[in-house]
Amino acid sequence: MEETISLKELFQTIKKRLWLIVLLTVLATTVSGVVSYFLLTPIYQSSTQLLVNQAKNDQGTVDVNQIRSNVEIISTYNVIIKSPAILDKVSEELNGQETFSTLNSIITVGPEGNSQVLKITVEHQDPVMAANIANTTAEVFQSEVTTLMNVDNVTILSSAQIGENPSPIKPQPVLNMAIAFVIGLMAGVGLAFLLEFLDNTIKNEQDVEKLLELPVLGSITVIEDKDIQQAIRQQRQAKTRTRGETVGS
Repeated sequence: MEETISLKELFQTIKKRLWLIVLLTVLATTVSGVVSYFLLTPIYQSSTQLLVNQAKNDQGTVDVNQIRSNVEIISTYNVIIKSPAILDKVSEELNGQETFSTLNSIITVGPEGNSQVLKITVEHQDPVMAANIANTTAEVFQSEVTTLMNVDNVTILSSAQIGENPSPIKPQPVLNMAIAFVIGLMAGVGLAFLLEFLDNTIKNEQDVEKLLELPVLGSITVIEDKDIQQAIRQQRQAKTRTRGETVGS
């Protein structure tokens, strides 16, 4: 019985503050949509793949140990690609449009799983520039790794391409609005229960019983002025009818 009453009170609180919950939810969703569609700058992504070639032994077969070595050296290549030795030259190839620090922040390098494929990913406001940076970085690295590592085992597997209608990877307005909707809903419900918890005023007989732990024997009805005036008019009308009946008799 206690759980039923508590659950009923929860629903009553939500119903009582429903306007607040709806207001916060709509407000959060609207603000998120406006910011996502009109204020945030779209970011495009482009990537290229490099293959760290496996060597063959004298018998013409693949050396498993060499493959393992190529996979392990990819971690070294990750660091080299984002080093000044590579990115400074990339900046020069781009005619100084992007500095080393900017390139370092927008370029991500990582292996494709446990394979010998190395992926260079670039995020930029301009999709054409993103593809250009990715391809330039791959070409500079392929050229410079021969001198830096004294090896020639890097091949460009695929270059970055620009689609006809490139779409940004972020922001994602629909996802942002969905997250804002959930957050606004949770905030509205939380605020509704907080206001109800802080509200210690007595509003009805149930509050009196709960506070004093005593039964309510009676209650006084609040009479408004319009009710009093209406009662006075009814009395006057009744007296007028009574006098008319007396005169008529």
